[in-house]
Amino acid sequence: MPGGHSHTHTHAAHGAAGTVAVSTLARVGLTLVLVIAAAATVYGVVRYWPGDTQTPNRVGTTDFAAPGVTFPIAEVQQVLPVCADPRASTGSTSADGPAGDGGVTSATCGAITVQLEQPTASSGDVRPTVSVSVPPAVSTSGLREGDTVQLLRTPPQGAQPETYSFLQVQRGAPLSLMLALFLVVVAVVARWRGVLALVGLGLGGLVVVKFMLPALLEGQSGLLVALIGSSAIMFVVLYLAHGLSIRTSTALAGTLFGVGITAVLGLLAVDMARLSGVANDEGATLASFVTTMNPRDLLTCAIIVAGLGVLNDVTITQSSAVWELRAAAPTMGRRELFRSGMRIGRDHIASTIYTIVFAYAGAALPVLLLLFLYERPVLEMLQTESLSEEIVRTLASAIGLVLAVPVTTAIAALTVGAVKTPASRPGAPGPGSSSDAPPEEPGHASPGGPTAADLVRTASGPPPPMTRAEARSRMTSG
Repeated sequence: MPGGHSHTHTHAAHGAAGTVAVSTLARVGLTLVLVIAAAATVYGVVRYWPGDTQTPNRVGTTDFAAPGVTFPIAEVQQVLPVCADPRASTGSTSADGPAGDGGVTSATCGAITVQLEQPTASSGDVRPTVSVSVPPAVSTSGLREGDTVQLLRTPPQGAQPETYSFLQVQRGAPLSLMLALFLVVVAVVARWRGVLALVGLGLGGLVVVKFMLPALLEGQSGLLVALIGSSAIMFVVLYLAHGLSIRTSTALAGTLFGVGITAVLGLLAVDMARLSGVANDEGATLASFVTTMNPRDLLTCAIIVAGLGVLNDVTITQSSAVWELRAAAPTMGRRELFRSGMRIGRDHIASTIYTIVFAYAGAALPVLLLLFLYERPVLEMLQTESLSEEIVRTLASAIGLVLAVPVTTAIAALTVGAVKTPASRPGAPGPGSSSDAPPEEPGHASPGGPTAADLVRTASGPPPPMTRAEARSRMTSG
């Protein structure tokens, strides 16, 4: 192949025209780079592995509430309509009621009546039934009798009895159902490839939960934690889902490059935009509890991790596209192979950018609507902390993604070699032969054996004589 290396090694990737070969030099170079990256990843995981995960930063559920406060589970008995007057409120009620008989105060709107799953210390063996006020959005969300909710119980304070307030709806059952449906659909449609992808996703989740989050709580650098964790996740996910091959290694190399670009851009953008990392209530709560962690480090880590999925999708698609192009066009030069791969990559980039932007717009729609109601200039709205964080996260990931496309395509174009086509049998048409070649003379056997025309002539008998001499000769010989 033009532009290829003289020494090639067969790679187990099959295309339309045969088996794609891989340059020995490219195989060795790519393997060396990935081995170094893997060694650095393993070293980083060992070096920055958190010690005791039960750090002083860890807090329990009750640390967010006053002493003695509990969070009981209750079953909905009745849902009252929303109050016509928004200022109306039923408040919270005592489990024992005014007379200590386990009753509830009367409520006509804006509340739900629930029965606790377990008795309380003051109710004996009786499961208390209480009435608690709920936001109008909860009442109109479809909440009905038999649903399960979680309450906040405040213990008795002197002469004041215990009180209850609504905390949240328990959604474990529908979420579990959706998860089970997702697993079944993936397994049925994608089969083993999908199952392996799910396994890789689970292992990636373990990396996040067991390494990245505890390391961040210990105060480790958000940039280093993100780079090490992302690299470990990509090694596991790509090889599990797509197999151990040079094609997958090409995509992995492009993915690691994109992760590095995203990390550099994210770090620079957070610094130049003077982002604090505390853009909402959750960030403020986290900053108040975890004093060893810099919120800006957490933001940098989030920027890097946010783009992993889309980046992986783009690089594996580019690597596969170049492999299939090589299999379908074994005579195509490396330069033209790169150009063809980039034409596919540009279409993928365009669709992926739409995916990133609209995914953010859908998730942030309430924030965008709220800012729209303020009637502030667009440029002022974009400079708010919450929107600026998302803009930086989106743009850094998008730039890393876009730059990973030509890099992955170039690596793939340099890696693939010529297609090994089956050897031509004697008499078979060669690569340059045409199906319109003139037919052979009757009576002359083809060097490669009888042709279809020979078999037809044999089955239909000899052709009629063309001259009297030929007819006389046949009669004499017969």
